[in-house]
Amino acid sequence: MNNFFKFTPPKPTRPFKIKKSPITKEPLYDKKASISNSLKDNVEKMKYFLHYPINSDVQCREFNIRINDVSYPATMFFYDGLVDSELINNFLLRQFMKNTNADVSNGIKDAILTDILAQNQVKIKNNFEDIISAVVVGNCIVFVDTLNIAIICDTKKLPQRAIDKSENEMASRGPAEAFVEGLRNNTGLVRKYVKDQDLIFEDIPIGNKAPTTCTIAYISSIANDSLIQEVKRRISSIDVDYVLDIGQVEQLIEDKTYLTTPLMLTTERPDKVALHLFEGRVVILLSGSPNALIVPAVLVDFMHTSEDVYLRYPYSLFIRFFRLPALFFSVLLPGLYISIVTFHQEMIPTDLLFAIAGTREKVPFPLVVELLIMEIAFEIIREASIRTPAPIGPTLGIVGTLILGQAIVSANVVSPILIIIVALTGISSFAVANFSLNFTFRILRFFYIFLGAFAGFFGISLGLILHACLLVTTTSFGVPYSSPYVPINSKLGESDLASIPIWKQEERPNFLKPKKQKRQPKISRKWIINSKER
Repeated sequence: MNNFFKFTPPKPTRPFKIKKSPITKEPLYDKKASISNSLKDNVEKMKYFLHYPINSDVQCREFNIRINDVSYPATMFFYDGLVDSELINNFLLRQFMKNTNADVSNGIKDAILTDILAQNQVKIKNNFEDIISAVVVGNCIVFVDTLNIAIICDTKKLPQRAIDKSENEMASRGPAEAFVEGLRNNTGLVRKYVKDQDLIFEDIPIGNKAPTTCTIAYISSIANDSLIQEVKRRISSIDVDYVLDIGQVEQLIEDKTYLTTPLMLTTERPDKVALHLFEGRVVILLSGSPNALIVPAVLVDFMHTSEDVYLRYPYSLFIRFFRLPALFFSVLLPGLYISIVTFHQEMIPTDLLFAIAGTREKVPFPLVVELLIMEIAFEIIREASIRTPAPIGPTLGIVGTLILGQAIVSANVVSPILIIIVALTGISSFAVANFSLNFTFRILRFFYIFLGAFAGFFGISLGLILHACLLVTTTSFGVPYSSPYVPINSKLGESDLASIPIWKQEERPNFLKPKKQKRQPKISRKWIINSKER
């Protein structure tokens, strides 16, 4: 019986050791090495670099190239899922494997390129670093025995969505197309609107571990050379392992990282990119990103929408007139309300003051706590409606704004007039045309709430002065951020808050210092002269 209950301690086990993967060992080959004449050596090195056959999507196809009834062994490498299989089968393998009568007096290389290969984009490389960089972006690599080169064929067919309308920058007038993740699709969309031979796209790879193609677009006959060189300098000096989106590039090249106000204009509309290119700005595109960066950007640029250019002057002026109060309300309305109610009650009519005091009679919290509760709740509802699935998002917004707001008022947590203030502030924030500037106003709103709660109008005035001084001393790629007002620019044009009719926009913005200052002649409507002559 005693033996039955006797406890036997478990035997100690050896600690588990993780075996090192052969991939993590010291490299056997150098990627910067040149290609040899031996096909076997080249194939062995490529299999090592691409981790074949461990890597399941790497395809290694061996075949023979037949020229004048003579077979030449060859091997092809590509990533399945990044290439056009039909193109490889019909225009590469089929052409290589059928017997071709070609002139080989100048060598096999010339015979393959001139008589056999049915491909319009072909490059020749002689080192493995360039070859690996080409194959990981969707190209097909061909090695031929006795040749110390590799043939790179453009067979890319990357997974991407079709061109669709803009979702984040809606407009009632103008084109509706938006950028997609395909870089060449985006450059094609830009060329669709900018039919100019001086439009240039320069590619700069970013990333040491996984290079991503970054493209700089500008019109060489308009854009300032110093601006172009500065953009190139900043992008080429980026030293990171990888970038996945244009937002990461924005953070790596912006002038002031900790400034809440954005210093570069982000857009997903190719027509907006075209308008800024004609002004003399530089546009940055990134492979895999459906957005573009426009540099330099000034504060006024973020207050315009895409449709302002396409609407008649009275209409656009009317819209901008009401957009400015919305911008003012979205930043300062909660701070002004708490300032007036707390420190400057003499500014409120007596009846309204009694009404506010009566609604706050049963509220147990100070006014600043009430305001913070509602603002934080509004931000949570806004963020939750964005992250929820599309069918549930509108329902969540209705539940959060109506039911939750009514319940908070009924429970005497906040006063009814505060619901009006927060609702008007939230609605005004949706009138902000730019997504990044919207974030800026949402952050600044909390600063002005605290300033108004502790110092009233004096605190808000001090905050406005400090903020203005900060913006005046800020530059975007060498251009003053407060242009065209500080320093004063006599030729405002489209960069003005109020704007002017399109037939009066004779010059490009002076702060960009373009090569061609004139945009159009003084009299662009020639039909007026003809009408007067009649």
